[in-house]
Amino acid sequence: MMTYLYGVSLLVTVAVFIYMAQNNYNRIDIYQWTVVIMVPIIVMAYWLKTRATTPAEAEALFCFIYLDSTFMITVVLFSLLHTLGIAVKPWLKILGYGMAAIHMAVVCLCVHTGLYYRTVSLVDTGIGIATQKTGGPLRAVHYVFLGAILLCMVIIAVIGIRKKGAYDRDNLNIFLLLSIGSMVMYTLEGVFELDFSMLPFLYTVADVIIAMRYDHSHIHDIDLLVAEHHDHHDARGYLALSMSGAFLCCNEKSYEFLPVLRSQRVNEALSREDEAGKSIWHLLRNYRRDGTTSTKYRIDDRTYVCELSEFSIRENGKRQGCLLEIRDATEEQQAYDIIATYNETLNAQVKSQTESIRDMQRKIVLGMANMIENRDNNTGGHVKRTSDIIHILVDEIIRQGKIPMSPQMAEDIVRAAPTHDLGKITIDSNILNKPGKLTDEEYTIMKTHSTKSGELVLILLDGVEEKRFVDVAYRVARYHHERWDGKGYPEGLVGTTIPLEARIMAVADVYDALVSKRVYKEPMSFEKSAAIMCECMGTQFDPNMKSVFLGCRERMEQYYRQNDR
Repeated sequence: MMTYLYGVSLLVTVAVFIYMAQNNYNRIDIYQWTVVIMVPIIVMAYWLKTRATTPAEAEALFCFIYLDSTFMITVVLFSLLHTLGIAVKPWLKILGYGMAAIHMAVVCLCVHTGLYYRTVSLVDTGIGIATQKTGGPLRAVHYVFLGAILLCMVIIAVIGIRKKGAYDRDNLNIFLLLSIGSMVMYTLEGVFELDFSMLPFLYTVADVIIAMRYDHSHIHDIDLLVAEHHDHHDARGYLALSMSGAFLCCNEKSYEFLPVLRSQRVNEALSREDEAGKSIWHLLRNYRRDGTTSTKYRIDDRTYVCELSEFSIRENGKRQGCLLEIRDATEEQQAYDIIATYNETLNAQVKSQTESIRDMQRKIVLGMANMIENRDNNTGGHVKRTSDIIHILVDEIIRQGKIPMSPQMAEDIVRAAPTHDLGKITIDSNILNKPGKLTDEEYTIMKTHSTKSGELVLILLDGVEEKRFVDVAYRVARYHHERWDGKGYPEGLVGTTIPLEARIMAVADVYDALVSKRVYKEPMSFEKSAAIMCECMGTQFDPNMKSVFLGCRERMEQYYRQNDR
């Protein structure tokens, strides 16, 4: 019977290994994976020992069984230290694994000599082959080693109770109990000379717990989360929250940006005691409501920007929480404040002439758009052309009547078109005017212009123009590079989650890029451009825009012919 029970345990541990291997984890915990690999080997040795026919076979299997109380228990010890966030010096690891290796060498070299076990015999108990043995003089090495490990476990338990900070206490407690429990069980089995060991079943339980808690235990590892989102985290704070807003972990820089974190407990709701905490909670609510991914807050005279994204430990897995990236934006805000102050001055001077202010504001926006265009040698005339093309597309949408759009909305979209590339003012001229293909790093910088465009729209227009129009202009500026299939930026929105005005702007923006001459290319033919646009309907563009594009294609081509593209 014990042969069958050990066999079931072996199958479970192998299944755990296969389950974890097929989950496509972006990064692995080398300690827990080592345990997951070693447990099936150890359980298999226990299973084979119940089928041994000679003492020599049983003695050979002891060499594999002793992996548990040498290497595996050492790995678990270092895993617990890692969970606590305690860095282990390389020489300590060499010492720990070296002692485990010496212990294993003693077992392997002496198990047949009578120095480790004086006698080994097999007894058929009726429920399996049991091994009876009497210890030799070197058996004391084993108890000294286990005693040292047990002492380390107790010290770790004390540290875990007293230590504050971002580590998963539940995970630490579970594996401490399993580790200490295995050593106690091993000692009791030796004292009472039990025929069969219960340790394989305990190891199987531990293996299953590792698999069940692997995701949860690693959402507390800020280095793992940050590595998936950013390569440079020395100047930025990173804060991980669960989807419900419970604090998971953070890096050291976060304490500077969010002082309240110094008293924050893991797995408890993020504190709202200061302005920063309130701003983050406000961002979380807005993210759930309308997809907002960034906010600003102030501490003393410093301004910080907080940007939110979801994360998963597994590739393409279920979203397990939110990662907040916090950076110091004081200098950037000062530049924006100059523009905002200028707006306030204009309002104070001509507050009785609201329409004049709006007209002046539109000129500022157009002036900035033209100034940006003058910096960008690649897209001359792009602002004017896309504004005119947007007008043609919107007219066709209203004519067809398939996409609901009010006259006011149509007017707002046309007026908002010149704002879509305002953020390019923040892009370095060397990147903006590069005639060839951008490098990955340059392209990453270039992609920030959409987010910056949205921020500039709010700074230039908020409080002056009607909120309705400001919202339209913001969405046009921020989201015009989103794609229908979710592969766009800055947020990777999918389908109808992309605002309609941004979907229309995307068609005008790309079509103008195809049919216009640039520094690095000649204009593409109308036929080839139209073929590309139609091919991309349903992937890059809203498929409902295909009939609109085809319906006004002739008018757009006539426009470019008249304007000598």
